[in-house]
Amino acid sequence: MEMTDEQITRMLERYKKGLEIKKQQYHDVKKHDPEFVARNRERARLHYENNKEKKKQNYEKNKERNKLLNLFNYYKKKDMLDKLQDKYPEKYKQLQDMGKIES
Repeated sequence: MEMTDEQITRMLERYKKGLEIKKQQYHDVKKHDPEFVARNRERARLHYENNKEKKKQNYEKNKERNKLLNLFNYYKKKDMLDKLQDKYPEKYKQLQDMGKIES
């Protein structure tokens, strides 16, 4: 069954309209319902408790990468990427490999 462009467009419009309605309902009704807020906070707390180790492992796994990106952002903000290259040539090379700095 082949769908025409008009049918696809109509389907996408209905989907977008449904999303807008759900978003509006959340902001008008659920957001101010204390029972909903309490349930949502409890769910979030349980998720946090159950996934502490995963978050820690993810942090440890990406620790060096995050440090490297923080260093890059600092030097980029100060507009001193040439000093970054002079001071940390191996890190500069890693940033080039990551695609953050063009060769």
